[in-house]
Amino acid sequence: MAGPPVLEVEHVSKRFDTAEGALTAVDDVSFSVAEGEFVSIIGPSGCGKSTLFNIIGGLLGDYDGRVAVGQENIAGTHASIGMVFQEESTFPWRTVLDNVAFPLELKGVAASTRNERARHFIAMVGLAGFERRYPAELSGGMRQRVALARTLASEPRILLMDEPFAALDEQTRLLLGDKVLQIQQSLKQTTLLITHNLTEAVLLSDRVLVMSYRPGHLKRKVTIDLPHPRDPDVVASDAFTHYVAEIWHDLREEASRGMREQETRVLAEGKR
Repeated sequence: MAGPPVLEVEHVSKRFDTAEGALTAVDDVSFSVAEGEFVSIIGPSGCGKSTLFNIIGGLLGDYDGRVAVGQENIAGTHASIGMVFQEESTFPWRTVLDNVAFPLELKGVAASTRNERARHFIAMVGLAGFERRYPAELSGGMRQRVALARTLASEPRILLMDEPFAALDEQTRLLLGDKVLQIQQSLKQTTLLITHNLTEAVLLSDRVLVMSYRPGHLKRKVTIDLPHPRDPDVVASDAFTHYVAEIWHDLREEASRGMREQETRVLAEGKR
């Protein structure tokens, strides 16, 4: 990891009170992300990925540990962190242009300036010509690109994404992944992606952090030493396949453990 970290997560743990008692979702997670680095976090269902996303993004408090941006401890939402969610997040009553310009409008940026900046990021995500369309007139993949452009328009220091392509078909997902990587390389955008897709993690990332099943902790940190651009030849290479297989070995082990624990719990409840 080159350069000082722009994001630091130190000894973060999060517990929830449930009807069955205290549940540890995230357990002593520590990592750093350097300026301009693309890092993915991958893990089985129930490992605490989204909990970690919400903690870093400032949407979830009351946790143990420390989150810092540029060595400044943060609590709550932070102007340096822009977030893209899995769920539909465009405003259906606003055009593409007005959706993307929205965060600049909140900051009081003059209409001419914010519209110019919005058009710049709309073009960057490949939606030039769609400025006056409404979300209902767009595909799911296009709406996610609008959400990405809106987040980029506020020029965050860190882009935080929680499985933004999970609801899309595989072809659209791969194409959007390529677009995100092109943008990230062009802007030198520090990016943290939460995903459950192995190929996506290896394709996009400089490093992949593998989480264990609950309670989620970091099981392995994998540096992806593949050239850019990540073209089809890179994806078809033995090195790419090796990284996918290496991560899948850990992921399969943790997912299998999770399935066994869930089956045991269901059987136990059935005997009551």
